[in-house]
Amino acid sequence: MALRLLLASLFLCTAMTAQSVSPVIVEYKGIGEGKLELTNNTQTPLVVVLEPKSFSITPEGRGKYRPLDSNIHLQLSSTSTRLHPGQTYYVFYKAKADALPAWFTIFSTFSAPRHEKGVDVRVMLPHTVYLYQKQKLQKNDIQIKEVTYVADTHKVVCDLENTSSNLGRVQSVTATGPHGEATSGGFPLLPGSPRHLEMEWTGAKPPKKIAFIFETFTLNHPVEAKAEGSFNSESPTR
Repeated sequence: MALRLLLASLFLCTAMTAQSVSPVIVEYKGIGEGKLELTNNTQTPLVVVLEPKSFSITPEGRGKYRPLDSNIHLQLSSTSTRLHPGQTYYVFYKAKADALPAWFTIFSTFSAPRHEKGVDVRVMLPHTVYLYQKQKLQKNDIQIKEVTYVADTHKVVCDLENTSSNLGRVQSVTATGPHGEATSGGFPLLPGSPRHLEMEWTGAKPPKKIAFIFETFTLNHPVEAKAEGSFNSESPTR
């Protein structure tokens, strides 16, 4: 039993790095026509099954998945395939929606053709598609509710919201101060959705301002510093 568990653990670690789906995220205006690349870098054949899912995003940035919404129409050139060792396979698709914006994820599940008793490892990798509306997100669509530096946790805590019906993306977030800088990667802002963000701060003194960088504009906001023990965040770090 111990040997079987060890082999399963080694297989899982190898599987997490030996299969890939590329690209991970794509964006289109209106109709989406593209492809995803499935690669098997292992020494054994694999079966891949593709399944599209709609999703929402929690304020903390976690995806909540559900069956594909009926207003999204997706055509896939294949919904399953068998990959030989070292093989790359392309799946082509066309996607449109009854109303824009729209978004979904195509999950590719990699697994062995035959499942050993007690060892059934499956790896799910995403390919996420965003279909944008014609009008870009505007400055006045974004409401910044709070930007605070919490001394006892050494974190910059941000809350903002997309108040419009348009889809947009924060390209990056940068907090700056006299003795340091902290940067966070980008993330989507779904229509009518809030976002909670926490950034580690290592500067000797609190940051002074933060910049939310979008595709066509930047929002700058001062950072309010709170004394130790005056803030208790129940939201997990993004």
